[in-house]
Amino acid sequence: MLARLKIVLAYLQLHRRRILIGLAAAFALTIFTTFVYSFSCGFRGCPSIAEIRAYVPSQGGRVLDRNGDLLGYLEPVRRITVPLERIPDHVREAFIAVEDRRFAQHEGVDWRGVGRALWRDVSTLGVREGASTLTMQVARSAFLDAGPSDRSIGRKLIELRLAPRIEKALTKDQILDLYLNLIYLGDATYGVEAASRHYFGKSVDRLSLSEAAMLAALPRAPSLYDPRTHADRAVSRRNLVLSLMTREGFITQAEAEKAAGQKLRVPRLGWTPDLAPSYAVEAVRGLVAAKVKGSSQYAEITVHTTFDVGAQRAAERAVRDRAAAIGRGVEGAMIALDPSTGDVLAMVGGVGPAKGSYNRVFLAHRQPGSAFKPFVYAAALESGLTPATLVDDEPIQIVDAGRVWRPENSGQYLGTITLRTALAHSANAATVRVSQHLGINKVVSMARRMGITSPLSSVPSLALGAAEVTPAELVTGYAPFANGGWKVEPTFVESIDVGGKTVYQVARKAPTRVLDSVTAYLVTSMLRSVVDEGTGYYVRNLGIYGPVAGKTGTTNNSADVWFVGYSPTILAGFWFGYDTPHSLGGGASGGRLAAPAWASFYRRGWEAHENGEGWPMPEGIVEEQIDAETGMLAGDYCPTTRTEYFREGTQPTEYCQTHDGWFDGSDDPIRIHVGKAVRGLIDLFRGRHHDEGDDEN
Repeated sequence: MLARLKIVLAYLQLHRRRILIGLAAAFALTIFTTFVYSFSCGFRGCPSIAEIRAYVPSQGGRVLDRNGDLLGYLEPVRRITVPLERIPDHVREAFIAVEDRRFAQHEGVDWRGVGRALWRDVSTLGVREGASTLTMQVARSAFLDAGPSDRSIGRKLIELRLAPRIEKALTKDQILDLYLNLIYLGDATYGVEAASRHYFGKSVDRLSLSEAAMLAALPRAPSLYDPRTHADRAVSRRNLVLSLMTREGFITQAEAEKAAGQKLRVPRLGWTPDLAPSYAVEAVRGLVAAKVKGSSQYAEITVHTTFDVGAQRAAERAVRDRAAAIGRGVEGAMIALDPSTGDVLAMVGGVGPAKGSYNRVFLAHRQPGSAFKPFVYAAALESGLTPATLVDDEPIQIVDAGRVWRPENSGQYLGTITLRTALAHSANAATVRVSQHLGINKVVSMARRMGITSPLSSVPSLALGAAEVTPAELVTGYAPFANGGWKVEPTFVESIDVGGKTVYQVARKAPTRVLDSVTAYLVTSMLRSVVDEGTGYYVRNLGIYGPVAGKTGTTNNSADVWFVGYSPTILAGFWFGYDTPHSLGGGASGGRLAAPAWASFYRRGWEAHENGEGWPMPEGIVEEQIDAETGMLAGDYCPTTRTEYFREGTQPTEYCQTHDGWFDGSDDPIRIHVGKAVRGLIDLFRGRHHDEGDDEN
């Protein structure tokens, strides 16, 4: 070891001249590079005078709705920008006294302070003494990425370069305005207005001299002088600020002593911005992170979205209020689309503000229950059945893969009913019979075409929603029913601007027809019956009028409740349940628990957008007056009739023979003959004759 050391020392002695020259060259290169780097304001270049004048304090990147109204911020900054005239003189003077006493005299750099600081810093090649003017702090906060803990010489040199340029671009008042709105004052709070609310619970224009001095005490070390956690230090620092204000002639000694004698009163809880993170903004943030690499130095990111602020606020309230009404710990989710484009108008991924990245709209896979049934009936109509086709709603038993399955209705069995009635009243047995008639693979195919992407097993129970889907794909799957047969893709970001330049524009795909317009219209017509007379009637009970179609959904153990509903201009679906699935309690159903949330959202957030018009009837539809029980053309004595819609060529051609009015069901020959005679006279009067071959007696 000693021998090796001697060899090294000998080598250094022999080559010391070359080594010293190399070190000197490296030092000179470092100094040269540092000054070149600082002179050019880093690799991005210095901001222009125009850019400096156009600068506005960031609030984290704006997210705008479809009308240009503010929806939220990408990175919410606890800052409220206020004009300088709203900031009292004693607040301004407190900061000037402690941070930059020669602010009015210098041109961006206080060279006396720089000389003093440089003497202390040069030996350590670091920055121990700040000597930053208010203008240099504006340069740091507005135009440098470096955080407050970055004390490198390179950053300080850039500040020295930028400060005079800022002084040329702005007046002293404009610089002070920027400073007081930019300065970091602890607890993630920026600017004097936000800090005033956070520490004292009031606006900056109501601060006392004592409170103003307390705010001015914070920039040096916000966490060290936090009045909530370090009251004694905070008071001591505040009193120092008051003495400095006296020295500069801003206040008298008596005023300083009076303010120093006042006790600090700080609310226990700080200020929270009104725009808390929402799931809509969180979704936008994720897309921006994927599409925009890095950040803009001199301009704010602006995201133009498809959301509607009014709809979004109504959706958040509807989910929150309904979950609270259902029970403690219940979660909820909803998504609303423009059915013609797929534009997302509102989105709520959980109860309360967004937490983390778990958005139930896209990530929660839950069974849809009866909300899946429209896909069954769409397949039935496409195959040639009609809304008036009869099906038995009686107990049924199915053997599948050696297992016996007995689906049950949630209520009574309805006997022989039309497909419209079966869907309106969510008759399980009838729906299973329809799916068995079609073949379950046709149901799977229909759901896939509509937009369901989650795994779907070709098992009989699929007809009743025994699969797991997300709210987003279930609601999207209803869009072709609502828009005449076109598949859409949910879209919520239109474009992203950075510094006024568009760096991302959504590439919209041409819609794909997945359902003929006649089938879409017929399904919508049947889903209107769900709302008008079936399990979704809660929507009508809550005062929603006009054209609305939809379907309730409830799983077997009442762990999930749904309502997906739509008008001609909006399609929205709500889900409620526990994250760890278990029953919501006896009597829980999509109609009772989820439909009211839809009604609340629609009434508060969208109804005003409607024009009262329904869905236009496409060509190829025939209207007929039918007997609601038999599905045949209505006779004169049918007790319940309705207007039914048919694909042209599938409408019934025979009249109902079941109902004879007062003479129905009689075995008395006299009644039978009298009844037929009366009916014949009526038919003759109306120009219509019964076929004589139908007479049996």
